[in-house]
Amino acid sequence: MTSWIEYLVAFIQAHAAWAPPIVFVIAFLKALAFVSLVVPGMTILLAIGTLIGAAHIPFVPVWIAVSLGAALGDWVSYAIGWRLKDRARHIGPLARRPDLLARAERFFARWGTMSVVLCRFFGPLRATIPLLCGIFEMAFWPFQLANWISAFLWAGLLLAPGTFLGGWIG
Repeated sequence: MTSWIEYLVAFIQAHAAWAPPIVFVIAFLKALAFVSLVVPGMTILLAIGTLIGAAHIPFVPVWIAVSLGAALGDWVSYAIGWRLKDRARHIGPLARRPDLLARAERFFARWGTMSVVLCRFFGPLRATIPLLCGIFEMAFWPFQLANWISAFLWAGLLLAPGTFLGGWIG
């Protein structure tokens, strides 16, 4: 097991320049509504946090790449929701579970813009909330402010523990 980990860390060190673009794509896909259901991004990003620490890859470029990917993915999901509006009720999981929209609407009524920040930290809601924000016509600038702030906070909290643990191990 130790030799496999050493090989992986050596591979990542040799290809460190690819870390930011790779994590950007993972975070972007993980943030897209419905795509996120098939992309195991959380597990991958937690592991990457540990590997960047073990491989001594600078934290900041990877943190920025994850943050940008997550925020841009949410922006795209928001735009899709804004464009689809009521037609979204007849697509995929929302068509099979119409009660979800009613529950989401109550959640928005209670939490407003803060719902974007709160849901960033809850896996099943992370990628659907931006879509719903667009469907429910949440104002653009409050959405974007909450989206970008929460993306950077989320990425830092997601990567930091593994990075520091990986640095201790490596």
